[in-house]
Amino acid sequence: MSVYILKCADGSYYTGVTNNIERRLSEHQSGYHQGYTNIRLPVELMYFEEFNNPLRAIEREKQIKGWSRAKKEALFISDFNTLRILSKNAKARRRHAEQYRTK
Repeated sequence: MSVYILKCADGSYYTGVTNNIERRLSEHQSGYHQGYTNIRLPVELMYFEEFNNPLRAIEREKQIKGWSRAKKEALFISDFNTLRILSKNAKARRRHAEQYRTK
């Protein structure tokens, strides 16, 4: 199972889970499924993570969906220090979010 994050044409992020990342990405790109990404094409794969346990993959998907944009972007570039800071408190999250918005 894989958890993945797509960047949509409008700049938003979509997080999902699948048992076949290549097939699912192709489905998103083609607009095969009606939904969030279908009206925001094209999409770009920004991140994916593989799991042996489907329940763990679903838990991770839910966790990431609750994250801020700044935290997701730190994940994309493996900036674990920023991920740690953004997990700590609201003031730190706002300060780092501002830094990502100005990039």
